[in-house]
Amino acid sequence: MVCCTMVRPAVAQNAATPPAARPLAEVLREVEERFGVHIACKRFAADTVMLAWADFRLRPYSLRETLDNVLLPLDLRWSGERKITVQPYEHYRRTVADGQKLLAWLGAKYADLAQWETRRRELLRDAHEKLGLEPFLKGLVARPAVHLGDKVRHDGYTTQNYALETLPGLYVSGTIYAPHTPGRHPLIVSPAGHWPGGRYRSDQQLRMATFARMGAVAVDMDIFGWGDSERQVGREAHTAPYAMQIQVLWSKAVTDWIVNSRQDIDTTRMAATGGSGGATHAMLLALVDDRFAALASVVHLVSHFDGGCPCESGRPVTLAAGGSCMPELLAAVMAPRPVLAVSDGGDWTASYPTLEYPFLKRIWGFYGAEDAVCNAHFADEKHDYGPNKRRAVYAFFARTLHLDASRADESRADVQPEPALRSFGDGELPAGALRCRAELERIIDQLEQ
Repeated sequence: MVCCTMVRPAVAQNAATPPAARPLAEVLREVEERFGVHIACKRFAADTVMLAWADFRLRPYSLRETLDNVLLPLDLRWSGERKITVQPYEHYRRTVADGQKLLAWLGAKYADLAQWETRRRELLRDAHEKLGLEPFLKGLVARPAVHLGDKVRHDGYTTQNYALETLPGLYVSGTIYAPHTPGRHPLIVSPAGHWPGGRYRSDQQLRMATFARMGAVAVDMDIFGWGDSERQVGREAHTAPYAMQIQVLWSKAVTDWIVNSRQDIDTTRMAATGGSGGATHAMLLALVDDRFAALASVVHLVSHFDGGCPCESGRPVTLAAGGSCMPELLAAVMAPRPVLAVSDGGDWTASYPTLEYPFLKRIWGFYGAEDAVCNAHFADEKHDYGPNKRRAVYAFFARTLHLDASRADESRADVQPEPALRSFGDGELPAGALRCRAELERIIDQLEQ
């Protein structure tokens, strides 16, 4: 029996019934019976789709050819052998084989530093244009409202919640983790990934607190539409067409605010890190702000996956300069500055040690800086920013930002309950704050005119 989950009405039908047409669900049931397989449809309803000349598309001698004939004309893709999954085309997802071909094609474009620098300039110019951030930057409030919570002292560091106005009435919220020690400190900016709990989850707190104990000012922020932001625009706004631009805007606005409002930031030692979607936004932050001296990308930024959320792949930055990918953009943004890519065997980054890492090493080698890009791979681990991955990042930042590695002791960090990290109390938003997505979209419409 065909199992279909989550209706997706975007697979179009002709206004009139096409010739010799049958419902796709019916055709797939016949395919199941003929070949003894199970077919599950994800993110669309097969019984709403009509398939023209359906009977003529079946190939009794080949399951593969049958599925290709039935599904590819409908912009549907399939995977599996006895248990087959059918789903709409995903613009952000390719195969490792696709990544190999793409990196080979890209690598042939530059044989030396001069050719790479030409490509790099084109990539950066086009990626900025495709991101389309300029109207949002111009829309930033000139004198933003800032709401600061009380400083809370912990073992070797303090925490302080903030809410910073960005576009009129739209706040980004987060927490500043700062060391007790005097003097000028590195800054580590960490956009949150999509894991449950957002920036409130325990591993995020442990990481940020440990950065502070090691001697850095570390700042994070909510994902757009999550946390305090959800109360302003709702969770659904996170998948809106403008989510990617808002998220990058927030990273940039928070960075500028921290640098301009604090006297203890050493702007020659600024770094960004993030896991999964947070890695995308760490890289995009460095794209729009060239002050970052180091970057740690955790479980993301491969050649064959751009990130499944519109906040990562909603704007076509990987199409820059005639076609690119996350690793090449990372190189354009950061080379020859230090970069750590953390990967594992349990997600799409399993290809990193043999595919993306050699590609990056070659580009850094153009500068004579091959050792400045490194990969920490955990073959037996899965998609997370877990303890071993955090330890790799601590060691990397200790080396590149001159932090105190002896203080990378997570047992000394406090994990606070979510309410303690929220910038706004229950039912409390500041005067003038946006209170629905429609209000934000009216502002965005004005920005883009």
